[in-house]
Order: sequence, then C-alpha cells, then structure tokens
Amino acid sequence: MWAYESVFYQIYPLGFCGAPFENDGVEEHRINKVIDWIPHIKKLGANAIYFSPVFESDTHGYNTRDYTKIDCRLGTNQDFAKVVDKLHKEDIKVVLDGVFNHVGRGFWAFQDVLKNRENSPYVNWFARIDFGGNSNYNDGLWYEGWEGNYDLVKLNLKNPDVVNHIFDAVDGWIDEFDIDGIRLDVAYCLDYDFLRALRAHCDGKKQDFFLVGEVLHGEYGRMLQEMNIHSVTNYQCYKGLYSAFNSRNMFEIVHSLLRMFGPEDWTVARGTHLLSFCDNHDVTRIASIVNDERYLPLIYGMTFTMPGIPIVYYGSEWGAKGDKSAGDQALRVSFGEPQWNELTDCIAKLAEIKKNSKALNYGGFRSLLLQNEQCIFERACDEERVLVAINMSENDFMAYFDAGAATARELITDSEHSFEGGSNLPSYSIQIWKIN
Repeated sequence: MWAYESVFYQIYPLGFCGAPFENDGVEEHRINKVIDWIPHIKKLGANAIYFSPVFESDTHGYNTRDYTKIDCRLGTNQDFAKVVDKLHKEDIKVVLDGVFNHVGRGFWAFQDVLKNRENSPYVNWFARIDFGGNSNYNDGLWYEGWEGNYDLVKLNLKNPDVVNHIFDAVDGWIDEFDIDGIRLDVAYCLDYDFLRALRAHCDGKKQDFFLVGEVLHGEYGRMLQEMNIHSVTNYQCYKGLYSAFNSRNMFEIVHSLLRMFGPEDWTVARGTHLLSFCDNHDVTRIASIVNDERYLPLIYGMTFTMPGIPIVYYGSEWGAKGDKSAGDQALRVSFGEPQWNELTDCIAKLAEIKKNSKALNYGGFRSLLLQNEQCIFERACDEERVLVAINMSENDFMAYFDAGAATARELITDSEHSFEGGSNLPSYSIQIWKIN
C-alpha cells in the first residue's frame, strides 16, 4: 500500500483558501491556490495530501449539502479536477474527507423531509426522526444530531438507498477527480457493516485505494480488523507527544508506543500503520501547546520515526500558532504564502529519511534506553535497522546502551558513528542512525 511509505500534508481548504464561513452561494475559484503551493509541498517532502471537506456544505464543510459538487466557495468540479491533475503530475496522491455519518441541514433529502414531513420519501434516510417532537431550530419535528450538534443530521447507514447514494458519490470522486483514498470522518460512529461494504466497493473500483478512519480511543488493532480499513488516526500518541516534552518525561510517550507497537504479544497495534500527527484542524497547533519551541524538531522527529504514517498540518511546518480555545477558525486560517525556516528544513529532512527507510515504514519498535529526558529506540525489519536517539535536555548526554556490535551512518548528517562505549547526544537533539 502506497500510503504506508508516504508523508502526508493536510489542507483544510475552506480555511486555507480564505473562504467565508457561511456559504454565501457565490462561486469563487479559490481552490486553485493549492497549485501555487505545490512547489512548497514537494520541497517539504510530502507525497500525499489529505484535503478536509471540499464538497458543498452549509458552513465548515462537515455539514454537507451535496456529495457530488465542489463547494462554490472553493470553485467548480473542473477547478478541483485541475488541482488533482497537477498534484498527480508531481507524484502527489490525493485523499478526500468522506463525511458519511451525518449531513447538513441544507442536504437536499433533509430539506425534503422538512417540507413534506411524513410524506417525504426520504424519512428513512436519517437515523431517527420524531414528528411529535421539535428541534432547536423549531422545525416542528425532532431528529438525531451528531453528539448533540443539530446542524449535523445523522444518516441511517442501514438504509440501502443511503449507502448506494454514498457509493455513487465515491464512484464520482474516483471517476471525475481520480482520487487515491478517503479519510472517514468520525469513523468510530460509523456502522461497521457499512465500512466493510465501502472497503469492498472501493477495492473493486480502484487498486490500492486508501481508507483511513478518524478514531479517538480504543484498541486500534482490533478496530482496524472490525472496520476492515487500512489505518486510523493515532490520537493516543498525539497527546503523549506534546505532553512528554512539556513534562520532561519521555516515559509517557515511549510506554504508549511500547503498549501499542512493542515486541510483546499483548501489544494492541503491532504491524499496523496508524496516522501520526502533532496537530490538525481540530486541535491546538503544536507550536501553541508545547512549552519550549526548541522541542518542535524533536517532536516532529518522534512523529516521523515512530511506527505510523506522518502527516503535517499546513502552516505548522514553520511553527504557525493557533489555539483551540479561540475557536476552530483560529486553527483554520489562510496564509498568503508558505514560509520556510529551520523547522521546515528539519521536517523536509525527516520526510526524506522516512520515505526511503524500510525500517521506518515497516519495522517494529523496541526501546533501548529510556530516561526522563532521553530515549533511544530501534526500528527494525529484515532488510534494515534504524536507531533513533532523542535528548530533550539543555545539557549534552552520554548514552550507554546495548546496540549490539555495530557502526552506523547517521542519516541526517551522513557522518560515521560508532557505538563502542556509548554515544554522545547533544542538547535538544535528535539523531537517526542507519545500521551498516
């Protein structure tokens, strides 16, 4: 699967392109802005893009009106087809957001229910509707909204007509835009029979079509098997990434990685390829939540070298800030032009290392040294062995650990390194060694 060897870049199009929050019905060709950013994305080393919602919606994209039409605030279907074609010509894959648990109040079938009530042929398209109740919008009927959000009307994924409508839309995305995968919004809420059917449908439509589900908690390995998809979001390690550095306690993140990917039989996600991230469109940007910005290269270093598929949220590669407490819009801003600094340069180097390392793409995880402010771990497969050392201390550290009889080539600097007697780790450093 191509995604297991990729580095992803996330764009939230409505924010990235500076679209108005409310759908004003005015067609503007804003999505073409992505084309101007392709050189930056390639230089960063990303070879896949995940686009948050691009289809016609009421406001933020997750309240869909029409699964077949690009949001008018972004442009036209022809505009987006051109964007995807340009990305593909640069060997960049494209994954779209599939928001299949719920739709917006402006969704055409729900509008028919509001108009025709019990006589609407689409009543059973939705999870629960009570014509004896009322909604926050004073509709004269009650319906189930996602987690109490009544701008998000929950679909009935047990209804074959709904499933066929979604599958027809996905076919259109593949036929019209030639997309390479789907990120499944709130996958933990989706009916597992629907997910298994979606996997079979997509497998029959396009080879190596990637499905990644948004999940929060749970046993990811078991969930992947039950959902029958390729990947899920690694929120468990997301929290550990910044928390370990803020508390100067590497035990937190390394123990999480061992529990999920370690060599013991009880590990819950060994052999899986989870989506690894420092931040995204739903959480505070990493530069705003980490206490010391000198840790940013180390956090990204951990993200790119631990088991999983790394993804970078647009703007965070140069340390852009955004706090969730200020609202989602603070996380989904429009930048005039991409920036490049030392952090961006570090991420670009990490991206090339990750994409070109069999061990980092497919290897297991083993801890070799673990202290409050330092860790060294091994990623190994039959063909390659890589060691990763992180020192978050302001002081240099002499690390003594059992690496076996080995010398190594340090991937970032290409300098020869010997482990005899130990290894010196400079302050605030990450070192990546490929064993000869």
